Amino acid sequence: MQIAIGADHAGFTMKEELAAQIRKLGHDVLDLGAYKADPSDDYPDYAEAVGRAIIEGKADRGVLICGSGVGVSVAANKIPGIRAAVCHDAYSAHQGVEHDNMNVLVLGSRIVGSELARELVRSYLAARFSGEERHRRRLAKVDAIEQRYLAPKSTD
Repeated sequence: MQIAIGADHAGFTMKEELAAQIRKLGHDVLDLGAYKADPSDDYPDYAEAVGRAIIEGKADRGVLICGSGVGVSVAANKIPGIRAAVCHDAYSAHQGVEHDNMNVLVLGSRIVGSELARELVRSYLAARFSGEERHRRRLAKVDAIEQRYLAPKSTD
């Protein structure tokens, strides 16, 4: 799989470690920055870059990292078609894919340590969407919500 990865300054070190691990797991990495730990960078830029890579077909899945994980999760989920979730346990990292077809794993570098982050990435990348009817039905409802709020508003 092609994995897009991005992080702000707070997640930079963890991003570098996880990119190396993802390659060792046999995946290709599309590194979308940050390319140095610059405290003046802004997490929405990396969330958008990873999300765009996925919706444009340049990546199959993504990994985003910031200090808590919350900021990049909020920003990434503004992109139609992106299903990003903060996961700080292995169950959520694989179940999010299996049931919810999560396409972006979000981590908080100030919340999880390196070993747990590696475990979360392994679980996430090994998981596959189950395709069960109940999960497809629920995702269709999520997509319908997204579409309702993307619809142009009347100017009447």
